[in-house]
Amino acid sequence: MPTTGAAARKPGQPRPAPAGTPGFGQPQPGPDPSGFRTPHPSDDPLYKLVDTKLVEPFPAPRGGVEPVLTLAEVWGATMGPAKAAAIEKAGQIAFHSVGDTGSVLGPGTESLVADAAQADLAGSPANAAPAFFLHLGDWVYSFDEAGYWYDQFYAPWRVYQGPVLGVAGNHDGVVYRTDPAPTLDAWLRNLTAEEPVATPEAGGLIRTAMIQPGVFYTFDAPFVRVLALYSNVLEDPGVLSTEGGTRPTLNDSQLAFLVAALTRCKEEAYAGAVILAVHHPPYTGGSTHGGSPRMLEDLDEAANKAGFWPHAVFSGHAHNYQRFTRTRNPGTPGATNVVYMVAGNGGHGLDRMRATAGGPLRVPVVVDPELTLANYDDSHYGFLRVTADAATMRIEYRQAGMMTPFDTVSIDLATRAAS
Repeated sequence: MPTTGAAARKPGQPRPAPAGTPGFGQPQPGPDPSGFRTPHPSDDPLYKLVDTKLVEPFPAPRGGVEPVLTLAEVWGATMGPAKAAAIEKAGQIAFHSVGDTGSVLGPGTESLVADAAQADLAGSPANAAPAFFLHLGDWVYSFDEAGYWYDQFYAPWRVYQGPVLGVAGNHDGVVYRTDPAPTLDAWLRNLTAEEPVATPEAGGLIRTAMIQPGVFYTFDAPFVRVLALYSNVLEDPGVLSTEGGTRPTLNDSQLAFLVAALTRCKEEAYAGAVILAVHHPPYTGGSTHGGSPRMLEDLDEAANKAGFWPHAVFSGHAHNYQRFTRTRNPGTPGATNVVYMVAGNGGHGLDRMRATAGGPLRVPVVVDPELTLANYDDSHYGFLRVTADAATMRIEYRQAGMMTPFDTVSIDLATRAAS
């Protein structure tokens, strides 16, 4: 697999530019596909062959304890330095994000989101155009089959004129007993190549493989730092670690990474926005998936050890949009706000929120003294548009096809105030 064998380098230390020029969207993408090139029969028989309690090991990333990928590397040696410099000069960065884009029913809902994101990119001023797309997992359903990557990712996203990187979801790693491919096989080939090469799954389209170091890494861009994690293959809950030795097929490398990455933020007095990206949401009010409280304990423990908390946590998995605000130690001088975004309505399907006895949820909903469900949308596909500058991160949720944001939150990067 293409995720081992490279020497470690210090976080922030540039590596030699990868050979080759990355490719992104088609210059003239043409009409959206009306169907799948490869028929997708029902996966129901295969689900019966899944061990629903087994978590899967994963290969070690390239780059040591804290693997780092930069925006300039993603854009390539020819375009990357100028891209990063232009963002610095503009004084802000923008990007898109959503998860669960794969669909087994046809390309229509996937194309709806990809087209809307590209329309936003194309319609943005040059100094505010999104610089990348952060995918929150479940790229291809249901078992990361190589034969479905063209239909479920490359074809619908051929319109998007920028890099797409992100995290792996449970459907990107889950395997069944007679599966001919190992866990994460196609995902690793298409997301963690050492160079921006064309893969068989791209089917002749321009987009090249992403050069992520592995399933966990720091993505460093001007004004924002994304700490990407892998929450494994279970439907619920998300799992990051051995969980105190109870998950012997795993190791605690992700915890070491997270502590190292957050510690570096503190030691460098990093002033930009810090986002954790992980497929399974720590919190969710959705009717299909629950939260991951033990995974949240791992996240909290790493932040406490480092003495540095992220500004936001981005997740998918629940097929809707949700925004939570968590206030740690409310009412004290040490109170800290963290915003938890769930954006799993990227095309696969839609899940309703858990209804109350009186009908649909009416926000805001105070879950407990620390946690509030601020807003949600469980009836539309959509995506996030994030803008960060030296002082503020603004997160907008946009329903596909609508230019006006449905929901917005702004975070003061210094005070952590969210409004």
